[in-house]
Amino acid sequence: MSDDIFNQISKIIAKKGVSGVSKDAAEWSALLSEMPKIAANTQAQFEKTPDTDAVSETFIKPRTRENAVQEHPVSAAPTQQHTTQHINTQNLDELRNLVVKCCNCQLANTRNSIVFGEGNPNAELMFIGEAPGADEDLSGRPFVGKAGQLLDKMITAMQFSRSEVYIANILKCRPPFNRNPEPSEAACCMQYLEEQIRLVNPKCIVLLGAVATRFLLKHDGPVSKIRGTWSSYNNIPVMITYHPSYLLRTESAKRDCWNDLQKVMAKFGKFHKRS
Repeated sequence: MSDDIFNQISKIIAKKGVSGVSKDAAEWSALLSEMPKIAANTQAQFEKTPDTDAVSETFIKPRTRENAVQEHPVSAAPTQQHTTQHINTQNLDELRNLVVKCCNCQLANTRNSIVFGEGNPNAELMFIGEAPGADEDLSGRPFVGKAGQLLDKMITAMQFSRSEVYIANILKCRPPFNRNPEPSEAACCMQYLEEQIRLVNPKCIVLLGAVATRFLLKHDGPVSKIRGTWSSYNNIPVMITYHPSYLLRTESAKRDCWNDLQKVMAKFGKFHKRS
């Protein structure tokens, strides 16, 4: 209701008790005769008022990705193309210095130390696992827990020493609670592993477990289906077998793993000597 109509009706109600009904009737009649004019003025005022639905649509519209960016432009953090970035270092020490400074993923916030890898920088045989565990995170060395002790026995059975081979992981930092690496975390670390492989330039690689196989060879499937078969990475022969942690839980898989490792031994002209 317009202010004009409201004010005039209020005056009539205020006079009712003093002026009598006849005068009320006369004033009501006069008021009604003015209604078309008042209504026209009210309509004109309304047409000058912004459409409230249009206003609400402008300020309370759904925050889609597009209009959110337009309303609050924020400088986006640079996205690193980890899958295409190429690192070219002179040696493993130089590469380690890069890894120590790495903060490319969230694991940098929870690690105690980076676990770069260790062994003979000119090793002919390289082992690659998935990620450091709690023991490795504290010591900064790969495969030093129970799984590492079993790996040492595997290496010895292959007629190598630990100091002769090179050991690394897909990730250089421990995932919390030893969970599997996230694809984004692996993407950040793969550039370092690829450079490690280039610098060491082994004659043969042994991949330990499904995670290492998935991220290095892009093969997503159970190890039981592909273990014991030869693959290739940059023209380097690759043998896929079980991770030592799995072998600790599954005693029956040790025989299959040993058969896989003997195929690697044969590459180096080594054979198991039966007693």
